[in-house]
Amino acid sequence: MKIKLRNQQTKLRISAPALKRLAQWILNETGLPALHGGEVEVDLLLTDDEGIQPLNRACFGKDRPTDVITQAYAAVPGRGGFHGEIVVNAQRAAEEGARRQGPGPELALYIAHGFDHLAGATDHTPAQRARMRRREQAWLKKAAAAGPLREGGLAL
Repeated sequence: MKIKLRNQQTKLRISAPALKRLAQWILNETGLPALHGGEVEVDLLLTDDEGIQPLNRACFGKDRPTDVITQAYAAVPGRGGFHGEIVVNAQRAAEEGARRQGPGPELALYIAHGFDHLAGATDHTPAQRARMRRREQAWLKKAAAAGPLREGGLAL
């Protein structure tokens, strides 16, 4: 199991080790490592509105910033395993977090949402969105009680 973190934004000061611990912890919660014999690789990219808008346009035809974009990729023939990419808009987390519970919890929610999508969840309907949000909130509550959020948070 491997998480590759790239931070291409300047809106939030990030503790890379804390963020990677959270990402690995949530990845385990999804069950993907168990499904793929531990052969899971996820690229986690932190960006801003300017960085995510072209991706949103290219992937979904929406010419505006968004909070998270997730892509799962087919296994390389003969290698197996699972590879995915989560692009998180830290600028959106900072702005939305200021109106909610803070940028750290908002960023954690976006990361959980991305991993939920990698695990196959969809949010096309209100019922699907509600199920995803409940699952993501449960992961984060568990992370706060016994996981990486208890161990110092994201140190933003």
